[in-house]
Amino acid sequence: MSWDILIQDLPKDVTSVSEIPDNFQPAPLGLRNELIERIRSVAPSVDFTDPSWGQLATPEFSIEFNMGREEMCSGIMLHVRGGDGASDFVAGLLHSLDVRAFDCSAGDFFAVPGALESFARWQEYRDRVLKP
Repeated sequence: MSWDILIQDLPKDVTSVSEIPDNFQPAPLGLRNELIERIRSVAPSVDFTDPSWGQLATPEFSIEFNMGREEMCSGIMLHVRGGDGASDFVAGLLHSLDVRAFDCSAGDFFAVPGALESFARWQEYRDRVLKP
């Protein structure tokens, strides 16, 4: 169970997913190996032994990076687990990559002010579902 964030080439001039034109086609994010290097500049300890599936483990949270098998990367799905610090890390990563993302739990763009609330709702759900 994870808090999922989809990174794609999303329009920078819209404020909500509902404003994305129906005919919008996202451009590729870039070459997977170049994106991995950019991710490593933010998270040097990330493990990309398998270039299609990176893993970052910190004392506070973990993130899996689903990059896909193609060399030209069309999107990155982040599978976030754990606690505090995760939403700040995601915000910093998006800023560093100069991209936008879709917060699958919130149903709209990842936004720093709402990210903490979205992540907290996911944590509450996780704790309720996994409660013994």
